[in-house]
Parts: sequence; C-alpha cells; structure tokens
Amino acid sequence: MSTDISTLDLEEAGAVLAAESARFASFGWMRGTSGNLSVVVSRDPLRLAVTASGHDKGELTPSDVVLVDGRGAAVNGGKPSAEAELHARVAALTGAGAVVHVHTVASVAMGRRLPGGILFKDLEMLKGIGQPAHDVEVTLPVITNSQDMLVLGDRLEAARDPRMPAVVVAGHGLYVWGDTPRQARHHTEVVEWLLELELSGH
Repeated sequence: MSTDISTLDLEEAGAVLAAESARFASFGWMRGTSGNLSVVVSRDPLRLAVTASGHDKGELTPSDVVLVDGRGAAVNGGKPSAEAELHARVAALTGAGAVVHVHTVASVAMGRRLPGGILFKDLEMLKGIGQPAHDVEVTLPVITNSQDMLVLGDRLEAARDPRMPAVVVAGHGLYVWGDTPRQARHHTEVVEWLLELELSGH
C-alpha cells in the first residue's frame, strides 16, 4: 500500500495498519495477539497510530489503533501496545514513517545462534533493503531484551547500523522500519527472507 503518511488521519491510518497486520498474520509472524505496527501521522509534534494491545492481528479493524505521542503515551485514551514507546523512539531516531514488530521463528532462532549480530553478504536480496549491490556486507544487530522500553531503546540506538533498517531483540522478535508502511513491509519481508536463509544453513 503506497500511502503518503502526511495525509493520514487516524481512521485511515487504522485501515492501513489493519491491512498490513492481516498480511503479516497470514505469514504466521503475528501469532496469538503478538506483534505490533505503527505509522507516523504527524512529525511535529510526533504522533503515531499504533495497533491496540491484546487484539488478534489477523482480525484488526480500522478502529483498533491508538494515537500516541513521542513517548508512546496514549493521546486520546485507549491502550496502545506495550512497545509503543519503542516505536516512537525508532520513528524519532531514524525518521521512519512506519515501524513493524513481528515475532518470527527465524529472528528468535538466529538471535540465539548469533547473539553478536547476523552478517549477510553476497546476496542479491540485500538490494531489497537499499544496498547498491549484492557484494556488500551488512550486519543485522541483535540486542538483549528488556521490559523497560527506555533501556531497550538505548540498546537499539547504540547497536543500529544505518544501512540495516532492522534489529533483532533476542528471545523476542524483529523490529523493522521504513519511510512508508509499504516500504516497512518490504523491508520486513526481505530481512525475514535473509534470516530464513541463514537459519537453513544454505
């Protein structure tokens, strides 16, 4: 979905997030009520629409979103995802217009296997995250999990590589971002493909 985020109101943002959530849920990346998505609806002041907590991500409606501020706190009521603060931190830090958090088997397994970071090289699919050619080397950072979103955000900020629009949270899942919901989705699909390849040992 190619959407100019600067024109989105909360209902439109909810429709975008519901559609994207259904797609990821169909891949098995948001089982139960896990995972969360966000889209920036205002840059100054920073405001994001974030999927509401406790909902089946394959069954979201446009109203199942919460407007949060730059600290991840609800602006007009509702219960945002527990990770809303981290979504806001990523958006502020990277300039992203959309953030994806999914719980994939490959991200958790590879985070355990390579806790120091996951190196990708000599792969054409690296172009899908903005790399100019296949023969580059890019590391996907792995950070230690924390229930304190400020601590987790500090770890993400310290570890992130500007060439890699993603980070693995050990034992938890994958955070990915992009300029738009569509780009964030594409980045998520590409990074997950890379992780699945590494996990397969090929």
